[in-house]
Amino acid sequence: MEALELGVLLTVAAGDLDAFARNFAQLQPYYGPSVSSQRKCLVLGLNLMFLLVENRLSEFHAEMELLSEQEASDKFVSFPITLERQLMVGSYDEVLKAHLHIPDPSYGFFMDNLLQTVRDSIADCMEVSYQKMKLTDAMTMMKFSSLKELEEYVQEARDDWIVEGVSLCFQPPPTGSKATDIPSMELISQSLSYATELERII
Repeated sequence: MEALELGVLLTVAAGDLDAFARNFAQLQPYYGPSVSSQRKCLVLGLNLMFLLVENRLSEFHAEMELLSEQEASDKFVSFPITLERQLMVGSYDEVLKAHLHIPDPSYGFFMDNLLQTVRDSIADCMEVSYQKMKLTDAMTMMKFSSLKELEEYVQEARDDWIVEGVSLCFQPPPTGSKATDIPSMELISQSLSYATELERII
């Protein structure tokens, strides 16, 4: 069992989600109610982080039901449980701060993935709620530590955002939709022509 636990931890260190899922599936049958292990709560917590990152919430809650009270209160297990509750109520600010208080360095890999998901959700809300926003405000809202990180995010994930000086433009006006682009004189002329023809028919 110890070798399988180490295998799980190695897949986390390698950043391989697929290998993590396979190794945990091999290890899980050994984790009965009466089984105690020094790394058990750490591994169970990492699995909950994995399910959270993968957005497999039904499996997340199923795994929670299998936990004993002692396991659920362990720092390694309670961390992802708290994260899931914060995500459900939309406390993205708390989730973004949580990476500063991870219970073990091995959680860092999953937190990086989770932070990306949360930032994408915040970005979706920003571009719907605002037409423009200062770069510094966007950086603060998305919890980036520098403008460079924000600019890299825009280049990699939001190529439809436009940087205009010190601002971000989320909803640029579509080309060709200005009032001056509408051929109003032509429409008026056609309407008058139809009216004249209608009078002649009557």
